[in-house]
Amino acid sequence: MGQLTGGDPSLLRRINSAVVLRALRAAGSPTLTDLTRVTGLSRPTVEGVVEGLIGGGLVVEADAEEGARRQGRPARRFRFRAEAGHLLGIEIGSHRIAVLLSGLDGRVIGAGTKDVAETASADERLERVRAAVADLLRRAGIPRDSLRAVGVGSPGIVEADGTVRLGTALPGWTGLPLGDRLRRSFRCPVRVENDANAAAVAEHWKGAARDTDDMVFVMAGLSPGAGSLIGGRLHRGFGGAAGEIGALHLLGREATPERLLSTTGEPLHPLDEPAVAEVFAMARRGDARAVAAVERFLQRLVHDVAALVLAMDPELVVVGGWAAGLDGVLEPLRDELRRYCLRPPKVELSLLGEAAVATGALRLALDHVEEELFAVEKTVTARRR
Repeated sequence: MGQLTGGDPSLLRRINSAVVLRALRAAGSPTLTDLTRVTGLSRPTVEGVVEGLIGGGLVVEADAEEGARRQGRPARRFRFRAEAGHLLGIEIGSHRIAVLLSGLDGRVIGAGTKDVAETASADERLERVRAAVADLLRRAGIPRDSLRAVGVGSPGIVEADGTVRLGTALPGWTGLPLGDRLRRSFRCPVRVENDANAAAVAEHWKGAARDTDDMVFVMAGLSPGAGSLIGGRLHRGFGGAAGEIGALHLLGREATPERLLSTTGEPLHPLDEPAVAEVFAMARRGDARAVAAVERFLQRLVHDVAALVLAMDPELVVVGGWAAGLDGVLEPLRDELRRYCLRPPKVELSLLGEAAVATGALRLALDHVEEELFAVEKTVTARRR
């Protein structure tokens, strides 16, 4: 990108600063000559930008290489200060809170989890979030005021301001102003996203979907959900409800998870992960009724995913969530997609596993920082205002 001329000088300075900072973050410890070559800007412009970034605390002069010292005065080198601020990625789940900590480059430097009761109230669950964060920051030796942004992955339909419009998986979650509650706790920008959307972003960033911009992530569970990227951008739908494939059973009123997974003719109760895990364990031991229940459950999942694939035509479907660990989930899915879809997508298991949602939440926080530092182009997770 060459140096721009004319127009608003402050805008040009910001563009030049973003170009140089992006090059610095990618290059390790480049010299001014390196930066001039990579950015296409003039040396005086690069030098002025670098000095400004040093004054702002985002760049520091790097130590000269030992070999260069022996040969005479080395060229000055610079590096991006990833330690100038820190980011959090938080997963709020039914049974646990998971937290990831990184510098401004998105590299994870700490992680932690806290168990939480499935029946915990919204206040109790948020208190566990605060406890998990406090414990992680203490162990990492990072002051709370170093946090620059927080990303959160949560079950439910999430509005742009972080309010959970509908969240049936967690007690007291529907209508919860989750974003506002957490902003009061962290006193820095907080971005809240649906958990399946966050996992889709994570797989695109660091997982099975790194090489494709058109993908669907299926959060396979009792009520499956999905997140998707179209052309490399997160697709939420008009009201944030895109991918809620768990509601498709309403088209067939008897096909509820309670009935699909029943081994007695009566709806499965309680409908929770331990009860479902026992059904799958019985199927592995050869119990005929359990085998039939598992087959019904997998067929339902396959049909849900096929409906989404037919509508979106993704290149790749990534399967995650607790059901991704079930024996035999991939082949039935591949077979049915070949049967129903004009162009069957590739189907892979998540590479990130349990870390997918928190990793995607961390990417949300990183995107916020990048929008501030490199505010020239939109990020993958930018919301429509």
